[in-house]
Parts: sequence; structure tokens; C-alpha cells
Amino acid sequence: MHLQWALPALQLPYLCNTRFLLRCAVLAQAVAVVLAFSPGIHNEPWLRLGLISLFVHWVALLTTVVFCLLRRYLNRLAPLNILLCCSGILLLLTTLVSYLAYAALAPGQGVFNQSLPSFLAGNLMVALIVAVIAMQFFIMHSERNIQLEAQSKAELNALQARIQPHFLFNSLNTAAELIHVEPDAAEQALLDLSALFRAALHAGGSVWLADELTLAKQYLSLEQWRLGKRMHVQWLVPENLVQLQIPALTIQPLLENAVRHGIESCVDTTTLQLEVIQSNQSVSIVIVNPFQLRSGSRPGNGIALDNIRQRLQLYYGSKAQLSHSAVDGQFRVKLVIPRNGSGT
Repeated sequence: MHLQWALPALQLPYLCNTRFLLRCAVLAQAVAVVLAFSPGIHNEPWLRLGLISLFVHWVALLTTVVFCLLRRYLNRLAPLNILLCCSGILLLLTTLVSYLAYAALAPGQGVFNQSLPSFLAGNLMVALIVAVIAMQFFIMHSERNIQLEAQSKAELNALQARIQPHFLFNSLNTAAELIHVEPDAAEQALLDLSALFRAALHAGGSVWLADELTLAKQYLSLEQWRLGKRMHVQWLVPENLVQLQIPALTIQPLLENAVRHGIESCVDTTTLQLEVIQSNQSVSIVIVNPFQLRSGSRPGNGIALDNIRQRLQLYYGSKAQLSHSAVDGQFRVKLVIPRNGSGT
């Protein structure tokens, strides 16, 4: 009981992929070499290497296939039971392959100079040692994944905390100004602001894409009161929006970046365009806004682009992309999110 409580949350990974099978074959061959050239073995070590390699590879391949077939059911068990079941499967398959190998090669061929019980006992002892070593590596791998996940969440929260003050304080100032000019508009602005605060409280989690776009509209509604006719917003969003979860407050900081470093730099009426493009593999969000260079300055991107790029890296790995370009007075940001979820 104490061992089960001390174990981390274990989940058997998907093993039937090319990378793992290649590693499994290399490790199996290493075990075969050690067994074939063990001290005290003098009779035809190369012949032993061939036979042991065939035996070990069969055990390793069958064990991997069984793990893949039973993975869904094994992962429902407690951590200790997962380890015991995996070890039991390895020992059972070792016994089966050992018996078949002895029955096929022993009669009249002189390959084995020991009885069947001794042959089975020796192979099971080796398999048990391999199982204990594999369990230790499995536990270490799971602990490392838990640490990386906790670190990633902490970094996401830290990055998000750096974004929050910008739009929260700007929105609060806008609502305060509207109270003296248009009380009804101020009420709606406060409702939008409360939605932004509520989203900020869950900044480390994920939300549906539709909800993120709704929040983006609420943010731009606040900025619309502040900028007035200087900003026109164009939404190009499909009617049937895909059901996709993304990190909370991903689109809003991009829009804030467009407003602060694009719309505010222009004197005339400008258009801020947001387009959602859907495909079978990904969803792209494209934001285009004009900007005007002031003398002695460059178009600033604030902290939004770098922060969001880091958050996407932590959340999706290399599957998500964030790119930007500035051509002919138009600043364009493209966010590509995979439809198959997190890739870390």
C-alpha cells in the first residue's frame, strides 16, 4: 500500500511507433550480446548469439504488441497494478517463447544442455531483472514528465501574468471615462470588462475558440468606445466554427497589439481585420492592421508576440506557428493552431 501511494501517476505510452520499436530492437540486441558472451560461456558464443538474439527479439516484439493492445485497459489501473501487470505479461510471454523454443530446438539437436525447468527458470530470472530495470526507468520517465508539465504550467501562468495588466488597466480607464459621457455605454463597457477579468482569472487554462473570439469582440468593443471612428473592425469568421480548444487569452493580446502599435499610430480612419481560416489539419487566425512609422521609431510589437509564441511552444510544441510581417503600411499576424490538440 505504501508503494502505491509513493508512485507517481503512471500512464503507459503508445509503444507501437517506429522510434520506440527501433530502440526496443537495439536494447534487445544488447541484452542478447551480454547473455551470449557472459563469462564462463565457452561453447560456440556466436551460435549462442544468433539463437539468443532470435529469442530475445521475439519476446520483446510480442511484449510490445500486447502492451499496445492492452494499453487502454492498463491505463485504467492504479500505478502499482500497471507495473505488476506489465511485469506479469513480460514473464508470461517469456515462459511461452521459452517453451516453444525448447520444444522446437531441443529434441535430438543438442542445442540446450539443460532441462526444460532449468531453461525456463534461467530465462525468467533474466526477464525479471529486465522488468525491474524497466519499471525503474518507467517511474523516472513519468516523474520527469510530471515535473515538465508542472514547469510548463508555471511558465504559462507567468507569461500570462505579464500580459494581463495591459488590457485590464486600459479597459478600466475606458469604462471610467464613459461613465461621465454615456452611462448606458459605460454599463455595457463594465459588463465587457467583467468578462475580461473573468477570463484573466482562468488565464492558465484553455477555452473554446468561439469563446475566445467572443472575448476578443468584447475587448474591441471597449477599445471602440475609446477610439471612436478612428477604428473600423472587420470580422471574417465562418458560420460553422470548428470546435477547438486553445490557450485562454491567445487572440486578445494580438488584437491589443494591433490597437496599441497600429491603430493608435494612425490619424485617419483605419480598418482592423480578423479572419479565421479553417482546414482539415489546422485553424488559422489572421489579423491585419495598418500602422504608420513615426520619425526615428520602428513599429513596436510589445510583449504580446513573444509571449504568445512561447505559450504556443509550451502548449503545442512545434505544431503551432505564429508569424508576422509588415509590408506597405500593413502589419499582418498569422496564428496557425493544429486541430489535433496539444503536441508537447
